[in-house]
Amino acid sequence: MPSPLNKTIRLSGKEKKSVVRRLPRKVSAATSDIFHDDVERALGLLPKNFFDLIIVDPPYNSGKDFGNQSDRQHQEHYKEWVYRWVGMLPYVLKPKGSLYICCDWRQSALFEDAITKAEFTILNRITWKRDKGRGASKNWKQNMEDIWYAVRDKQSYTFNLEEVKIPKKVIAPYKENGKPKDWYLNASGTAERMTHPSNIWTDLTVPFWSMPENTEHPTQKPEALIERIIRASSNTGDRILDLFSGSGTTSVVAKRLGRKFIGIEMNPDYVRLGQKRIQLSEKKKK
Repeated sequence: MPSPLNKTIRLSGKEKKSVVRRLPRKVSAATSDIFHDDVERALGLLPKNFFDLIIVDPPYNSGKDFGNQSDRQHQEHYKEWVYRWVGMLPYVLKPKGSLYICCDWRQSALFEDAITKAEFTILNRITWKRDKGRGASKNWKQNMEDIWYAVRDKQSYTFNLEEVKIPKKVIAPYKENGKPKDWYLNASGTAERMTHPSNIWTDLTVPFWSMPENTEHPTQKPEALIERIIRASSNTGDRILDLFSGSGTTSVVAKRLGRKFIGIEMNPDYVRLGQKRIQLSEKKKK
């Protein structure tokens, strides 16, 4: 029996038998769901210029068990596969849309090249500290991942700076005419100011067993990480494409923030898991 403090979301035997749907051939503007499908097939069915934001958390080809062989390919086959589906992304993204692709250091150069070849403009490479991972006796512990941030039109795209500014402690609070200059006192009485976010993210925790968002998915992203991306690069009512949906984190957060979404995932149990998380999130919201 798991500990009473273990809040990991799991599927019951009955839930594992529930029906999962493939992406329909005709997707309407109102469609919001996670579908059991192959990414390349789905990208071929989705309408052109349909999404405002695409968030991709693909297999890194590092040997993880996702219930299929998607993470255990020969590297040359993996590269060819990556170039194929990345090359399809501009067709389903709106001209003013944004793209974020997660990867590890082994595949980072590959994704940089694939994104560039697909005629996106890369605006930044975000590095986030995972704070979870195994040590090695003859190597440095792997403790970071990259997120490539790109747009179709570098002159016109959504970036909501005020939504993602972060509080920072003020070392030397300066006053002008007796009033704080560009700082304030927080609830604990500490001087701080809201500052521009950087491309180094060290304040995020990989979900673990005592967190309500945790699942049994081996590479689940933190909801806070996805929320930061969605708040920065989309607006209420926008459409988000969640490729390689996994446990459904992007779709869950998109739903909570009032965005429409389509998730694509090959493993049917992960589709069910994502849909369950959405239902739990809706109950909690109500």
